[in-house]
Amino acid sequence: MVELTINNIKVKAENGMTILDAAKSVGIYIPTLCHMKDLYPTGACRICVVEVDGMRGLTPSCAYPVMEGMKVDTNSQRVRTARKTIVELLVENHPQDCLICVRNKNCELQDLSERYNLREHRYVGEKKDHAIDISSASMERDPAKCILCGRCVRACGDIQKIGAIDFTNRGFKSNVTTPFNKGLNVSDCILCGQCILVCPTAALREKSHSKDVINAIRDKKKYVVVQVAPAVRASIGEEYNLPLGTNATGQLVTGLRRLGFKKVFDTNFAADLTIVEEATELVSRVTKAGDLPMFTSCCPGWVKYIEQNRPQLLKHVSTCKSPHEMEGAVLKTYYAKKMGINPKDIYVVSIMPCTVKKFESARPELAEEHMPDVDAVLTTRELVRMFKMAGIDFNDLPEDEFDNPLGESTGAAAIFGTSGGVMEAALRTAYAKISGKELVNLDFQEVRGMDGIKSATIPINGLNVNIAVVNGIGNVGSILDEIERGESKYHFIEVMACPGGCINGGGQPIHSKPEKLKKRVQTLYDIDAKMKYRKSHENESVLKLYKEFLGEPNGHTAHEILHTHYIDRKKILEKV
Repeated sequence: MVELTINNIKVKAENGMTILDAAKSVGIYIPTLCHMKDLYPTGACRICVVEVDGMRGLTPSCAYPVMEGMKVDTNSQRVRTARKTIVELLVENHPQDCLICVRNKNCELQDLSERYNLREHRYVGEKKDHAIDISSASMERDPAKCILCGRCVRACGDIQKIGAIDFTNRGFKSNVTTPFNKGLNVSDCILCGQCILVCPTAALREKSHSKDVINAIRDKKKYVVVQVAPAVRASIGEEYNLPLGTNATGQLVTGLRRLGFKKVFDTNFAADLTIVEEATELVSRVTKAGDLPMFTSCCPGWVKYIEQNRPQLLKHVSTCKSPHEMEGAVLKTYYAKKMGINPKDIYVVSIMPCTVKKFESARPELAEEHMPDVDAVLTTRELVRMFKMAGIDFNDLPEDEFDNPLGESTGAAAIFGTSGGVMEAALRTAYAKISGKELVNLDFQEVRGMDGIKSATIPINGLNVNIAVVNGIGNVGSILDEIERGESKYHFIEVMACPGGCINGGGQPIHSKPEKLKKRVQTLYDIDAKMKYRKSHENESVLKLYKEFLGEPNGHTAHEILHTHYIDRKKILEKV
């Protein structure tokens, strides 16, 4: 430990700790733009500069270690002037369109402008001029709004280990772009949206489907229904200043009805359906010497990754559609027939925590006769904007329940939204299918938590099932290498592209506090613990669906409606 003084406050800090962290430990705020917790500091933006006694220049607090006896001033006139000048220069090179920007009132550059009392334009000069990249089905990239903080580059390269974007050129011409400045649609991008979550401005944002959905609701010929993913109910309350971890399911259902949707269904129903299909597929592969290990297919970012990078391993990926696609397929077959509605008149909207779900819903492999399973995907952020436009006060909404029969779910479905949740849900059902017995202890602590790779061996009726959970696409490489070398011991592997799982998806409310993520996760586990039924094969509506329409799990009808195939995107990208 070392002792230093920050703003005349005696501070004890660990040796090697940065000035930024030491100041934060005693409640002293220092602004940052380029800094990312747990990553090696770059000191690029210089917003965090402080004055250190005995040093001639200002010091970047995010990159400078504390020392014994050091005296630091984080709020001197010199420091404030430097920070204000940096912010002014960024603002002058930024589009002056705050009133119509998607990040208005949720922009770090805007916040800093307010903090340092910018009230006039003191610098005039040439501005960046770049075309907006709208080539992707999920995301838009506006280089003119980029402030070159580098956080998106680090999220993509250091955390996700994709490297779809990076810096190019020098000086005033510096830019963050894809290789050869081509569109995101032909880059290595998997559209996970983690870059959006770290972007301080609107240089990166989701491609909005709001207008399409609003127009569909207004169309009297369309039967517009909506489904909600498990992770959305645990996070949307943050946008309305509700306590962290608030389960806003009831208000969410009411709000969606007031927007004009005919029916409001729960994607958790299809999560249970997915587990029944996926667990059956796993048991079949294990008992009939099929391709092992088997990967889950719920995360479209992960599926896009393996299609682009390791297409030779696609045979290991479950053929099950993701839950919201299954729900869409069931709505346009079973539900349409049951209700006497023309499937072409049903317009299915998915409320998702994810950006790549937009890309997934547009895949031709997930459409029947040019009729997609899901017609539009809204992120959590888009839904909040729609509520505001409609004058819906979320905080005052009464609670309501999902419509049936596609609204019933179990606790197993609720935990789909967090890393390890799909695995845990699948094990509860796979155990019953293999052993013929029901689990007593349903909580698999081995697969919970935020570690990059979690593994365990689960004994089931004399068979030791080796499992792994990959948290964040940046951690999947070693697992895939083992399989290619023929050294993998695993039977079943869950991969979620986003660190933390869907609860931290690219379409979720933008946050910078780790405790928000932990609260979201705990909310889903709490929902699971309180449910009457906690195993997917206990969902009575799912059982009824099989009895009335699908037949046997993994049977002919189930395969036609609930399963899909994948393509070799590596060959496609190589031709571009």
